[in-house]
Amino acid sequence: MVSQHVAVIGAGAAGLVAARELHREGHRVVVFERGSRVGGTWVYTPVTEPDPLGIDPSRPVVHSSLYKSLRTNLPREVMGFGDYPFLPREDGSGDPRRYPGHEEVLAYLEDFTREFGLEEVVKFEKEIAGVRKAEEEEGGKWKVAWTMRNDGRGGGGREEEVFDAVVVCNGHYTEPRIAEIPGIDLWPGKQMHSHNYRTPEPFRDLVVVLIGSAASAVDVSRDIAKVAREVHVASRSYEYDTLGMQSGHDNMWLHPMIEKAHEDGKVTFLDGSYVGADIILHCTGYKYHFPFLETNGIVSVDDNRVGPLYKHVFPPHLAPWLSFVGLPWKAVPFPQFEHQSKWIAGVLSGRISLPSEEEMMEDVKDLYSELKALGIPKRYTHNLANSQFEYNDWLAVQSGSQPSEEWRKEMYLESTRKMQARPEVYRDEEIDETLISQAHEDFAKFPSHR
Repeated sequence: MVSQHVAVIGAGAAGLVAARELHREGHRVVVFERGSRVGGTWVYTPVTEPDPLGIDPSRPVVHSSLYKSLRTNLPREVMGFGDYPFLPREDGSGDPRRYPGHEEVLAYLEDFTREFGLEEVVKFEKEIAGVRKAEEEEGGKWKVAWTMRNDGRGGGGREEEVFDAVVVCNGHYTEPRIAEIPGIDLWPGKQMHSHNYRTPEPFRDLVVVLIGSAASAVDVSRDIAKVAREVHVASRSYEYDTLGMQSGHDNMWLHPMIEKAHEDGKVTFLDGSYVGADIILHCTGYKYHFPFLETNGIVSVDDNRVGPLYKHVFPPHLAPWLSFVGLPWKAVPFPQFEHQSKWIAGVLSGRISLPSEEEMMEDVKDLYSELKALGIPKRYTHNLANSQFEYNDWLAVQSGSQPSEEWRKEMYLESTRKMQARPEVYRDEEIDETLISQAHEDFAKFPSHR
């Protein structure tokens, strides 16, 4: 097997497990992290950006989008890496709940980092300034450039190093997507994106229109309803009662999407109803954003489709020397990161072969054609909610690793059903004891790390 010199961009969960798998495969790894600690989006900060919508390109960017009350929306057993279970600490410290708060997830990632000696390969406070293919006369490898952050001089000098390969793990919960609202330029109220939401207190006694129906919208709407006068949730799928409104607060209402915002402060919805609102809160997701990546158009982001990518990981023309971990969404993230990382590591060592560039491109075209035939918009290209385990198992076959455990699949489905039906209380309900027992039987195969 061949050992490569590999740059990993980001020391969140994806970058950490990528670094571990690359190291296990015999590669030499350097992880570049813009922050001062590992954890990526799981590093909570009360600091928000000066632009509440997060769309000003010159704004100082805050990486994390965590709100203070966030708890996981999956049981901890489901979330953990395959051979490093996410168990409560044996000494009883931390947050032992099955659906713990974000602090416990960060502690798990920090423990994972220590357990596998990854702190030795992470370069902190390094802002990636450019990733580009070197000229053929320079060896045709990858040049990675960075600047120092927080060095007391307003930014350090630019440094550069050449690598055989680059694995991009910079996350996708930092660059907000904003709903387009007719009339918004003349509407007198305030707007913000959930990226800059931390606590409900600023919404006390206000009338809030919240756009969205995904997990963050479910949590944030209920968080705000504790203090707001009214919360009006605008959702594309409102007729399906996606937020479980039967169990909602008596000051919260569900509506179809916004039709228009008006100069007098009213916001009208597609069913003709309206409300006088103080603030519109966009819980509308995020854009994939790679400002450092220079590929001369070979890899692009089009309506939030990153492509062309073979199996959401390799750009066919640049494979295997450029790859991405963690692009799929509506999936159990950590185990999927691990499957993708094992595949990448094995391909780079030569243990695993990829199809030809032409075959990979054909596979990508087939996927795009299938999505189009099903009427699925481009922006849902990386949504793997209904096929994530099939995808993970395909990756496992490629890398020669274990497929997804049946208990993990079943526990995920049970948790998802409960979340949709009872968003207020599902985190504190019991999980099927048979599934819990099966999970812990598997965990017993590994030495206790926590």
